[in-house]
Amino acid sequence: MANQDSITGSHPPSNDDLAAEVAALRLLLAERDAELARLRAEAGQARERRSDFLGMLAHELRNPLAPISLANTMLAKLPEPSSGLLNLHAVIHRQLQNLTRLLDELLDAASIDSGQLVLARVPVELGAVLRRALHTVQVRILERHQHLHMDLPEDLSVHGDPARLAQVFANLLANASRYTADGGTIRVAAHAHEGRALLTVADNGAGMNQDELAGMFDLFTRGTRATVRAEGGLGVGLNVVRNIVELHDGKVIGASDGPGRGSVFTVSLPLLVSDGAQAALAPGALPPSRRILLVEDNLDANDTLGQLLLDEGHKVTAAYDGIAGLALARTQVFDVLICDINLPGLNGYELITQLRRTAGAHIPFAIAISGYGQMEDRTRAIGAGFGQYVLKPIDIDALLALVASSAVTRFIAAAAVGSGR
Repeated sequence: MANQDSITGSHPPSNDDLAAEVAALRLLLAERDAELARLRAEAGQARERRSDFLGMLAHELRNPLAPISLANTMLAKLPEPSSGLLNLHAVIHRQLQNLTRLLDELLDAASIDSGQLVLARVPVELGAVLRRALHTVQVRILERHQHLHMDLPEDLSVHGDPARLAQVFANLLANASRYTADGGTIRVAAHAHEGRALLTVADNGAGMNQDELAGMFDLFTRGTRATVRAEGGLGVGLNVVRNIVELHDGKVIGASDGPGRGSVFTVSLPLLVSDGAQAALAPGALPPSRRILLVEDNLDANDTLGQLLLDEGHKVTAAYDGIAGLALARTQVFDVLICDINLPGLNGYELITQLRRTAGAHIPFAIAISGYGQMEDRTRAIGAGFGQYVLKPIDIDALLALVASSAVTRFIAAAAVGSGR
């Protein structure tokens, strides 16, 4: 037996030994689960801090950008501006666009990362979206004497967010221009295929190697192509493109035959089944004159925006804090309220809330303006009673169009009927 014991080894473990091992394993698993929970909580807190920081950063940077943008708009409106002045205006305008784009890309990346990017989807014609995208980048293309060829049928429609889709194609066009030499060629084409719209943006520029192709949609990835043309960028644009397209139930892929042989990006989106052609817009009348209350505590922004509105024929009353703005809104009749959110005394949320609670007060069409670009900021403003939320630096043409729009006219007419005026 002794020889047999030496062959088979020691006796099997007892029940007590097995129980101790199971207890030790359970303890290790509990410690692992606790560590994973702690890491997930820390990651969530870090993501929240990052989003808060980016939101505050965007607000603080947009505040000075707003009066600069408005002042630059006024430069071009001076009587008989010299060619030198117009050149300076163009330079400032381009750099403001670059700064605004960088801020928007950072905020979009944060919103996507936190799952807060929400689409406002409507039936949209892709040709119009592409032309809107081209408008944002065509100055860059013209400056570099690049040749743009577009083949866009007029009958491709999808169910999508027009602003976000325009952002997708503006990013792809800007990317193509950035990595294509002066005098190069960019081609944009679209067609239907098996129930989907296929849109391509192709260039004969720098191209990509296999490593760049593998990581081109990753966040904060620029690759060695960034050395081709140092125009700035955070390596965010293509990541935003991919996420917006996927939120539209679509797909985007990039391809290249190698360095120096150009690139092709293809976006695939599900087509919208049309139930009839959309009615054409009726030609608009002359822009109406509105009675506007402008509440903005930044003196430069208030003065420049007020002057631009006056130049368009509107009647403008200015207030520089929330308390004064609310007092004017309660005692006078205005068609439109343009109100900053971050005001002293009363903030914009409090102003519109208290105005709507004031018995007998006339409620104007309310437009919030703010440097905060997160979705919860927009949702809070609309929930408080604003009809529109406009991000700084203000697109003055879009704001003027909104003020003069038929939506505001209908709002004013309904308010007049409701008040018996």
